[in-house]
Amino acid sequence: MNMKRFVMLIVMLSIILSPPSMLAQQACATIQSGTILGSDGAVLDTGFDKWGYNYQAHVFNGKYCDAYKNAAWCQPYANDDLLMQWNGAWLSNQDCDGDGQMDRHLGYASYKGSGAWLTNHQKGVYIDANGKKQRWNYFVKIVAAPADAVLANGTWYVYDAQAREMVAIGYAIWNDFAVVLETYSDTGTGDHGILYHGVRSSGFGFYGPHP
Repeated sequence: MNMKRFVMLIVMLSIILSPPSMLAQQACATIQSGTILGSDGAVLDTGFDKWGYNYQAHVFNGKYCDAYKNAAWCQPYANDDLLMQWNGAWLSNQDCDGDGQMDRHLGYASYKGSGAWLTNHQKGVYIDANGKKQRWNYFVKIVAAPADAVLANGTWYVYDAQAREMVAIGYAIWNDFAVVLETYSDTGTGDHGILYHGVRSSGFGFYGPHP
């Protein structure tokens, strides 16, 4: 066997013997590759950008309006803090379909059934009618409706085999999503605790293949 054929055989064997996960990784562009673009057309980088997004780590940490590139409509909330976290089904840190953008619900026709999730944690301060500083804190957990979920009267339901009935996941938002948990605390109003909780668990593992 000559050297050229030997080298070609080694290359072919390395491809055949590579595990599927390795081949999948090789087919996907990463942020580190410098080929994935953001919504504004700029090349994405690892770490936090000037707005507070870290797409590699699936997190935003900054002021509320910075999450929306300082849009005019959100200026009343410009001083409020916002922490967002999400998973790869919501917004991946890879480009596996070759469109130059981070993937969303890759492999699914829509978010429904994808297992996508997002959390928002907001907080801020305000001065009440007596001139006293008060603090508020809001948290919401949002999941993509499972593939077998049914939407009725603004609420997503799934069949619970143990209960033998349809049970509520959460109220609908953004078409394919359900709010499964909301909490709110406010020192000025005395509010503290759960605003909303679906009948099922609010744990991410209940709602799809990508917890």
